[in-house]
Amino acid sequence: MRSLWIVLAAVAAMLAGPAAGQQWPARSVKLLVPYPAGGNVDSAARIIADKLQEKLGQPFIIENKAGAGGMIAGEAFAKSPADGYTLFVGANGPVLFATEINKRDAYSWKKDFLPISTISMTPLVLEVHPSVQATTLKEFLDLAKREPGKLTMASPGPGTTNHLLSELMQSTLGLQWVTAHYRGNAPATNDLLGGQVQFAFDQLSVSLQYIKSGLFRALAVTSPHRLNALPDVPTFVELGYKDFDAQTFTGLFAPAGTPAPIVDRLHETLVAILKDPAVVDKFDKLGAEAVPMTPAEFTAYLEREDAKWIPIVRKANIRAD
Repeated sequence: MRSLWIVLAAVAAMLAGPAAGQQWPARSVKLLVPYPAGGNVDSAARIIADKLQEKLGQPFIIENKAGAGGMIAGEAFAKSPADGYTLFVGANGPVLFATEINKRDAYSWKKDFLPISTISMTPLVLEVHPSVQATTLKEFLDLAKREPGKLTMASPGPGTTNHLLSELMQSTLGLQWVTAHYRGNAPATNDLLGGQVQFAFDQLSVSLQYIKSGLFRALAVTSPHRLNALPDVPTFVELGYKDFDAQTFTGLFAPAGTPAPIVDRLHETLVAILKDPAVVDKFDKLGAEAVPMTPAEFTAYLEREDAKWIPIVRKANIRAD
């Protein structure tokens, strides 16, 4: 009799799977964003929320839940029901680094998060204050080697992609400079504008306006190809530094265990959204690139990023303030 019940339960689950995809969403869906309104991740979430609502016929509501480098939102998301009504718009820090840096085993993306697709990629740019005597990456590296500890780098916070790239460069190339941590991009940018610090690795979405106006000098970008916005600025890869390909991703996640038909429908809809020329243009104006991936591709990407950056976090003993 027990075997019969097991078989019946399995058949019921198989029949319920497609039905779940067809019926979802039957009500509003919450998009948890681990940062305050107005930043790179929040902007990406709002672009796709409008389009998801348009295509799927239910409200997609942004809930900004900032704190602890994104870990507060990540922990709340990991505890959410796996029914497709709470999704997470995450980025490098909250997904990969926050639990390591905060030394809290609150969640694990490998166990608790189900990757649906990347949304966007935002490259970093190595930029210097005009007072720095370097107009190329080689001149900058030569200066850093000649005068170890003299240059100061503005970081938007410990454990950010910006900070980790700086640590990777110092470790790999045998360089040394001072790292000044700020609480976000805005104060870091203000001090670079004022010349209190000499350089930064910054998201293009933040720095492009200052580079265009001549307030910062761009030396290299971390994207795999030259950027339309900065066609004269070389990539680290083409200059021979293939390991310095750091980018800030935004991506969409469902809780682990979410029914496959819901995940499939979400993925299919999001890919169509990210190929919409109007959406591509919106991300382009933010200094980002709309980039969809399959769940398998996104998972493989996260595994590579995890393997690359977590050792850097541990070697540099990066901890939250």
